[in-house]
Amino acid sequence: MTVAAKDLTLVANTIRGLAMDAVQKAESGHPGMPMGMAEVAAVLWTEFLRWSPQEPQWAGRDRFVLSGGHGSMLLYSLLHLAGFPLPMDELKRFRQLHSKTPGHPEYGETVGVETTTGPLGQGFANAVGFAIGAHMEAARFQNPQLLNRVFVTVGDGDLMEGISYEAATLAGHLQLGNLVCLFDDNGITIEGHTDLATSEDIGKRFEAQGWSVQHIDGHDTTAIRQALQCATAAPATGKPQLICCKTTIGKGSPNKANTHEVHGAPLGKDEVAATKQALGMPAEDFWIAPEAKAVFAAAAARNEQARQQWHAAWKAFEGKSPELAKGWRALRSRELPADLLDQLVAAAGAEPAATRALSGNVLNKAAELVPGFVSGSADLDPSTKTRIKKSGSFSAKDRTGRTLHYGIREHAMGAVLNGITLHGGFLPAGSTFLVFADYMRTPIRLASLMHIPTTFVFTHDSLMVGEDGPTHQPVEHLATLRLIPNLHVFRPADGAETAAAWTHALSRRNGPVALALTRQNLDKLPHAAGWHAREALRGGYVLVETKDAKVTIVATGAEVSLAVAAATLLGQQGVPTRVVSMPCVELFLQQDAGYRSAVLGKAAVFAVEMGRPELWCQFTGRLDRVIGQSTFGASAPAKHVAEHFGFSAAKVAERVKAAL
Repeated sequence: MTVAAKDLTLVANTIRGLAMDAVQKAESGHPGMPMGMAEVAAVLWTEFLRWSPQEPQWAGRDRFVLSGGHGSMLLYSLLHLAGFPLPMDELKRFRQLHSKTPGHPEYGETVGVETTTGPLGQGFANAVGFAIGAHMEAARFQNPQLLNRVFVTVGDGDLMEGISYEAATLAGHLQLGNLVCLFDDNGITIEGHTDLATSEDIGKRFEAQGWSVQHIDGHDTTAIRQALQCATAAPATGKPQLICCKTTIGKGSPNKANTHEVHGAPLGKDEVAATKQALGMPAEDFWIAPEAKAVFAAAAARNEQARQQWHAAWKAFEGKSPELAKGWRALRSRELPADLLDQLVAAAGAEPAATRALSGNVLNKAAELVPGFVSGSADLDPSTKTRIKKSGSFSAKDRTGRTLHYGIREHAMGAVLNGITLHGGFLPAGSTFLVFADYMRTPIRLASLMHIPTTFVFTHDSLMVGEDGPTHQPVEHLATLRLIPNLHVFRPADGAETAAAWTHALSRRNGPVALALTRQNLDKLPHAAGWHAREALRGGYVLVETKDAKVTIVATGAEVSLAVAAATLLGQQGVPTRVVSMPCVELFLQQDAGYRSAVLGKAAVFAVEMGRPELWCQFTGRLDRVIGQSTFGASAPAKHVAEHFGFSAAKVAERVKAAL
């Protein structure tokens, strides 16, 4: 469908007006980007993009990601014009409490928003994940109608952030031909023109990364159409597409266009009036051109016809390939076997080992049981053990592989994982060393904010990394991860707890899970007869019970066996001691008060963990009852590091008695 140029101009000006008015009414926001990208958005949404207000989660839809989330009024205007459940009253409540139009788009809050964007570059990397997910799904079920196209808008800020370089390189290497990036090349950032800080040739950079690049006038609707036609010609094969759209930020504003003043502040009432006059628009607030309504109504009718055709084709596919269709439904619903925990416990085995190795056993069993599970690492599989052994690697030549190789790109890996999750059906996991969790903090935080089930696997989780020294020995990382709202951090102490950790990661639907796993082998734990790993799914449980206990030691991961050894010594010295294993603090805090009290007991509570101690004061009540690590580590064999910093049974027992 081709829309007349004059009607596209009215659509673009309608978008400009809505953006100006909403930001002005809120006295807060970013009008410049929506005003500059209005023609690009008008052509994309009315002539190319597949969307459906009737079925917003339609599996055949294209994905649209606004990576520069500060330009949210562009997306909100489009959703309103397209007939999504975002009425005019919500546009008028832009950036207000409990509105559906928050300052940056939020997944789950506004129908039609595919991902939460705001931190620059995250949306771009999410889009790479969306594109990967579409290729994986289409290849696995041998159905090209599942190969969605992904469109993402980016600005200079997105492309300055290092994550965009990482993600773009990966996309080019994987030849994600279903990915189209629209670069709002306006040359302006918050401080002024971009030549203050950069002189990079973005087009050449992307060409070097394996992308196809076009340069157009971002206000010429014919050029935009032709560029999109070229970019969407063959999504199944070929290079990802970058369209550099030369635009004017705040276009239409007589006094503020092409200045940083229009980037992140209202134009002001007088300038809004002057802009509308210059554009030939009525002065009334939140005006929508009748022609714009008609253009979007026609686009909606075209998309509804496409949706019906898609469902008809899918019905034919079900008749022809019922098993593949059944498998697709299982993936999309994220089905799990009822006995998942028991099967994963059996896979872990009873022999003591490093939890990273036990996790590898569990993970590969999970891959057999959970069709949507896919895994990968940031070039660390030999250490993190996250390769799915019975599957190949996902690549440009093999889209069916379930192991992804992200290269040494932790930051991009985290955001790409979120994109794969958001695509639908898949339950992805990605791994690196715990000390590098900081490289992934923003995507972990966004996964938590979006309440999506991404799994982040971290190994080499303590001072026991040993000889690699303090640069690789995490000290503060467990604490900082636990500070992220809605993130569950699981630090298992043996095979059964590792199976429980993976069961929780694969079962949780309202947020991500981070696993912290050991490099070193662990001792076997003295579980009581009849104990079951489901106890670990309560976050904490009594491992060693003692009559007339004077002390309870709470520990996680490798330190649980240390606590058991210290408790034995204390018992011999006349201090009866209980031991509590608490693999997931967040799950434990969700239990009822009676359970928590029974587990912690009435004796003095101590905690042992090779990391920052402050968090544990919520259980111990006193910092001197937490045996942790507040300084950086040291380079030496692991056992010498542990002894030096006081993590031996004798020294733990000594600290407990001193604090008593």
